Amino acid sequence: MSERTTARDGEAVPWSLSTINKHLSAIKGVTKTAWRLGLMTAEDPQRVQDVRGVKGTRAPTGRNVAATELAAMLAACLDGTLIGVRNAAVIAVMASTGARRAELAGARREHYNPGDRSLRILGKGNKEREVYLTEEAAASLGAWLARTTWRAGPLFAPVDRLGNVARRYLSTKAIADAVNEAHERAKLPRLTAHDFRRTFIGELLDSGADLATAQALVGHVSPTTTARYNRRPAATRRAAVARQRVQGACLVWCRVDGGGCRRDSAGDVHGGCFLCGIPGGTSDALL
Repeated sequence: MSERTTARDGEAVPWSLSTINKHLSAIKGVTKTAWRLGLMTAEDPQRVQDVRGVKGTRAPTGRNVAATELAAMLAACLDGTLIGVRNAAVIAVMASTGARRAELAGARREHYNPGDRSLRILGKGNKEREVYLTEEAAASLGAWLARTTWRAGPLFAPVDRLGNVARRYLSTKAIADAVNEAHERAKLPRLTAHDFRRTFIGELLDSGADLATAQALVGHVSPTTTARYNRRPAATRRAAVARQRVQGACLVWCRVDGGGCRRDSAGDVHGGCFLCGIPGGTSDALL
């Protein structure tokens, strides 16, 4: 279980820590069920339960989606087709709420309240929560709902090439395909549906929302999971590094043409090194 083969290029890469622990948890669940059914003795499941999971942490995968990228994707969706209207609504709601693909796929129309722009969704662990749409996202969703007839049922539904809407739930794959198609049309770098969730959490915390509020909005069981998406510590570390100066860097830079420490034809020094701030002539002396 130490390696797997990717479908993209066939290269063997290590399993992620979460994948290893999920497989181990599944095995433990199977052995416990087998014991309950009388298919094995109590001693065997105990041996399996004694195997510990892999410890460690990894930074969240993916990237943040810039506001300009979101606008470009929404514009790319609006191509005059009903599928485009639906995809724009899906992406706008996803960006506005940080909802998971499965949560949006299972969302129901009667659980959306346009009055306060709230939407009740069912998340992991069969836990229901309420999320909220921005005005822009509500407008995109309203444009899609105006093109459907039912008042109860799936919030998002499949649309065929002829523009016919099927009254059934949209699949999680269809949501992923909508994101892929939008970013390809907008000629943007690769991103996934989960990147909108990552961006939503990061922007919540950047705006000053407390960890408990962010955790409740995105449906994380543990605040530790939410804290992994906090971009503020990384920004603080990046700013601290930016304030540093590499010793000796100016000695190299001052020799570069255009570096600032130069002599004219009379031998007089003009200017200083704009990297190290040393007045003109001083860095020449160091050199």
